[in-house]
Amino acid sequence: MDFDFDIPVDRQGTYSLRWEKYAGRDVIPLWVADMDFRSPPAVIDALRRRVEHGVFGYTLPPPELSALIVERMQRLYRWAVHPDWIVFLPGVVSGLYLAASRLTRVEEHILSPSPVYYHLFRAAQTAPRAWSDVPMVLERGRWVWDEDRLAASVLPNSRMLMLCSPHNPGGTIFSRDELARIAAFAAQHDLLICSDEIHCDLLLDQGKPHVPIASLAPEVSRRTVTLMAPSKTFNIAGTGFAFAIIEDIGLRQAFSFDLKKSVHDATLFGYEAALAAYRDGQPWLDALLDYLRGNRDLLEAAVARLPGVEMAHLESTFLAWIDCSGLGLADPHAHFLGHGLGLSPGADFGSPRFVRLNFGTQRSVLGNALVRLERAVLDARRS
Repeated sequence: MDFDFDIPVDRQGTYSLRWEKYAGRDVIPLWVADMDFRSPPAVIDALRRRVEHGVFGYTLPPPELSALIVERMQRLYRWAVHPDWIVFLPGVVSGLYLAASRLTRVEEHILSPSPVYYHLFRAAQTAPRAWSDVPMVLERGRWVWDEDRLAASVLPNSRMLMLCSPHNPGGTIFSRDELARIAAFAAQHDLLICSDEIHCDLLLDQGKPHVPIASLAPEVSRRTVTLMAPSKTFNIAGTGFAFAIIEDIGLRQAFSFDLKKSVHDATLFGYEAALAAYRDGQPWLDALLDYLRGNRDLLEAAVARLPGVEMAHLESTFLAWIDCSGLGLADPHAHFLGHGLGLSPGADFGSPRFVRLNFGTQRSVLGNALVRLERAVLDARRS
């Protein structure tokens, strides 16, 4: 089946967080991490059938969804997951906040990478727990942990290590060896690992597989909360579904105890969309990844031609992490917004000199955005 990702989709008036933010303004919104593509036909058909049924009452998790997840973990990662290890959630963000607040004590300390998706450190702030940023560094063109700084940041009361794998916003697919060193560090200091792996399917560099850190060994799995979802992969974030995989029964019970006091259930439409996506969405995903690789290559080439901005090669995700240090701007986000580009401020991720650009959009939209990007960069250089 052919999938045409160039077909424009008008998202105005659909209550889109991304598009409503700049409604009525000449701004291309390339910020929050959802894509402008219609979801897989299998997902749309499944939701249509459910709507036509016409009853939307309280819903149990479908047993076949757990079976699909177990099969998926075995097929993709050779990771033997038991259905009892799976906890269904309305979103990965909820899982981050639950892990920080329920699996650590008030007097304990959390380690989080920087830059990183902001809900990893906000989960620690909100718990509230003491926390430390551990810098990510560019090493041979990839954003990786500064392992010396990580070792220097651990405290006697450190209890949890936050991991974002693949990395958002840097786009790194961590290798098995890199993850093994992080796992060994966690074991050495008796740290729990909370691993946000929501981008695990969005792998742009072929031949570089995603490795769930918990899949490395049973002793790693027993100290890890793995958070995944089909939401980024199949562009169904609005349906409200994610899951945690937690092998250790004590951690799982603490994480999920009386869950309704903290978060609502995953939704009926989230269950239906996830079932259809995991069962029948792979051909669409394969085509999507080809399209995103083309968008990434266009963006990387455009940035490479522009003075004053740089970006590391993106191995995964549809999110570009652009270093604007060479432009001498006090507020890069505001500067690009003034040129009609609504990007994510780097300050939100811990690095004010950066912006994050979402290239999960039609190539015509990206082309217009690159024209504005060039104009904004050249104007900054002239000022």
